[in-house]
Amino acid sequence: MSDFHDIRFPLDVSLQGRGGPERRTEIVTLGSNRESRNARWAHSRRRYEAGYGVKTLAQLSQVIAFFEERRGRLYGFRWRDRADFASCAPGAAPAPTDQNLGKGDGATRTFQLTKAYGGVFAAYGRSIAKPVAGSVRIAVDGVEKAASQFSADATTGVVTFSPGATPPPGAFVTAGFLFDVPVRFDTDFLEIDFEAFEAGAIPKIPIIEIAV
Repeated sequence: MSDFHDIRFPLDVSLQGRGGPERRTEIVTLGSNRESRNARWAHSRRRYEAGYGVKTLAQLSQVIAFFEERRGRLYGFRWRDRADFASCAPGAAPAPTDQNLGKGDGATRTFQLTKAYGGVFAAYGRSIAKPVAGSVRIAVDGVEKAASQFSADATTGVVTFSPGATPPPGAFVTAGFLFDVPVRFDTDFLEIDFEAFEAGAIPKIPIIEIAV
């Protein structure tokens, strides 16, 4: 059995949650007071607190049911990050030329969806493994491809071109898409105090990104 359930955390709750990317950097201060900095992680890892999005007892009950079905930390699931869920700028619609996936060589038919951050000094490329089904648009050298010319795996983020649509040598392959973050609960215990909740206290529901 897979340790990932391909289901999204309740959207009305996640869109009110808080969190973002985390990095792990090791810093050593030298005798000259200069610093030596080293990245412990090659990739960022996102953390979220879902408790901020729980406003009603109905939502709380829904989250408890979701937690129980995931068996706490056992199974992963999809999370919609309100601040970062598309290949394009906030408020815009994904376009097939948003993100560069690579260049064709006349033989390669599979490309991994990725999203680039920055670009002036040290752009960071993030692999996108959980695109939203039906949202992926693909272009080759700026010309959008019909849906019949490629497939996009919503469970891996791998785009596969049809045999007759293989990108030619040197052609830029680009994509636009919506995506979710693969996550799990970061606790096996949901401590719920109903009296405190009714008084306005925020329950703690930690969520953490996972590799899939």
